[in-house]
Amino acid sequence: MIPVESIGEQINREAKLFFEEHQPPTDLIFDDGAEMESNRHRIAMTVLIRSVEQGLANRNDFFVGGNMFIYYSAKQIRNQDFRGPDFFAVLGVDSNPSRQGWVVWEENGRYPDVIVELLSPSTANQDTGKKKDIYEQVFRTPDYFVFDPFEPNSLQGWRLDVTLRYQPLVPNERGWLWCETLGFWLGTWEGIVDRETATWVRFFDESGNLVLLPEEAAQQQAEAAQQQAEQERQRASRLEARLRELGEDPSDLTLNPNHS
Repeated sequence: MIPVESIGEQINREAKLFFEEHQPPTDLIFDDGAEMESNRHRIAMTVLIRSVEQGLANRNDFFVGGNMFIYYSAKQIRNQDFRGPDFFAVLGVDSNPSRQGWVVWEENGRYPDVIVELLSPSTANQDTGKKKDIYEQVFRTPDYFVFDPFEPNSLQGWRLDVTLRYQPLVPNERGWLWCETLGFWLGTWEGIVDRETATWVRFFDESGNLVLLPEEAAQQQAEAAQQQAEQERQRASRLEARLRELGEDPSDLTLNPNHS
């Protein structure tokens, strides 16, 4: 039986053939001086990147980035009209973090597997229009999401179906959207990040637990250690009280282990 080629394999093969037939440009730039829309947009992007890095820490075959160029065609180079998404993830690739951008023809034709755009009044129409079309029709990115950091109820998402067209994702009872590629939920979370209180878009695991940032994971471990130490202290106090009830002096037992 001839093996059936998956949609993902077909996309990767076609992309690789295209770049083999079309000599790609080499005069690439990776910084056009463009800034994020706001400090909140910058924090939101960083939260997504760092939490996925933490959530996939047991893997060494992925790359996550944000607000960096994705080069995918010679026409794009000439027009200079496309900057990469605010957050993207690619699985099954070299995890080298030193990339200045994502150059598709240098990555064996691989495009992002997951994209999140952080909306603003100046970008919303493009992110849900022209860019969405590019991600669907050119990138064939399986999971695409948009969220406005200043609009808590703005989360939307799409999943590429078998006809290679985006279909809207249906939220669960919490309003979260399932990101099948990463195996995480994407939803909103209210709290403080980098001294700013807001409703952030965050990843949650399959059980609904927040995918922590590295500093959140460290704090959680510290709190768990502190709680364990407190439990040990309370246990020792109860033991001392019980020994006194039996007429024993706990300090004597500490000083003389052979006391009888």
